[in-house]
Amino acid sequence: MRVRRGRSGTAGALVRGAGARRGLAIATVTLAALLGATSTGLAVPPPPPNPSDSSIDSAKGDANAKAGEVGRLTNQLAQAEQKLSALQDDVELKQEQAMKALVDLQTAQDEAAQAQNDAKSARQEADAAVGAIEKARADAKKFAAASFEQGSTIGSISAYLTSDSPKDLLARAQLLNAIGGSRLNAMDRLQQAQTEKANKDSAARKALELAQQKQDAATRAKGTADAAQSAAVSAQQAQAAQNTQLEANKNSVEQQLYAAQAKVNGLQGQRQRYQDWLAQKQREDGERARQAALRAAAANNDDGGDDNGGGSRGRPSPAAGSSIEAVIARALSKVGMPYAWGGGNGSGPTRGIRDGGVADRYGDYRKIGFDCSGLMIYAFAGVQGLPHFSGYQYTSGRRVPLSQMRRGDMLFWGGSGGIHHVALYLGNGQMVEAPQSGSYVRVTSVRYGGIMPYATRLIG
Repeated sequence: MRVRRGRSGTAGALVRGAGARRGLAIATVTLAALLGATSTGLAVPPPPPNPSDSSIDSAKGDANAKAGEVGRLTNQLAQAEQKLSALQDDVELKQEQAMKALVDLQTAQDEAAQAQNDAKSARQEADAAVGAIEKARADAKKFAAASFEQGSTIGSISAYLTSDSPKDLLARAQLLNAIGGSRLNAMDRLQQAQTEKANKDSAARKALELAQQKQDAATRAKGTADAAQSAAVSAQQAQAAQNTQLEANKNSVEQQLYAAQAKVNGLQGQRQRYQDWLAQKQREDGERARQAALRAAAANNDDGGDDNGGGSRGRPSPAAGSSIEAVIARALSKVGMPYAWGGGNGSGPTRGIRDGGVADRYGDYRKIGFDCSGLMIYAFAGVQGLPHFSGYQYTSGRRVPLSQMRRGDMLFWGGSGGIHHVALYLGNGQMVEAPQSGSYVRVTSVRYGGIMPYATRLIG
């Protein structure tokens, strides 16, 4: 019985052992199949392009050169604008001088016309005085002749002989003397009048000459002023044409700069994607090695024990730029929001504050909105706390040359007096900003006039 039981027990053990081996084999095959399926699911796609360091450096050099050229053209344009403004001022001055010359010419012409009329009247009076003198002289001669001719009623000897008495004779003599004296007095007065008229005529001619000289001088001054005004206008127009050409050149080079920066960004993006692919491939290689170790352990496990050593499958990090896109999304969500000086914090728009000047005139202290640095505070609230001052924000992160700026960088404007404005770069030559009092948060093209040479990067 014991033997039978023993045989029976041994047979059962053999059966159970064979069943266990068959189960282990099935489990091993199943695990291998599962691991093989897992390995297939983790296959890495073909590698993306990996640009060389030299091509990236070359693209950066080209972008730097274009940025330098934009800066040079910006400076030239600023100088040209200053010159154009000075020429415009000169045109206005020449216009005023031409107007003065016109007024002076009109005055001189009026004075010349008056002097000519005065000279004409004086000449007519002098001519009339000469005629009167000649007539009086002729009358005197005629009277003198008549006084000594026989048969004359007045002035002849018969006028004395025919008198009735000595008294009558004396009266007639006095009458003749009176008549002769009055004529002589009249001639004296006429002679004096002729002299006065001649003096007036001479003075009038001199006045006319002087007025004519003034008119000639005013005419020359008017011609000179007109010529100066025409020259100033020509210079201003030529400068305006030069400014237009400079602006066109600057815009053209800016477009080239955008293209060069886009090329740099594209190459750097390719390099980043390649590095991401490489990291994923390394993770996959590690996972394959781990799975191979699991398969080996399963094949050597005669006890059919469970394998609890498997870890969780590795997951790639979030796509590059996700945080940057969140920052940009926050900034763009406030496009159209009013500008309010001192407004904005990490939670959103706030009421502006008084500045005692421009902001107060626009009523910023009554508005809910952002200023330029307040908008940056809100955009980067999930990344880093920023002070409410663009000058401090300029030094709040890693500074990179403008030729290397990329989407999500902060751009700044300023000069020797310090930083005065900040905006968020969107890529492709665009940015989002809160410009100034009276305006709204907007998307616009990057302005290179007065821009600082570095962008500030808080992410990446």
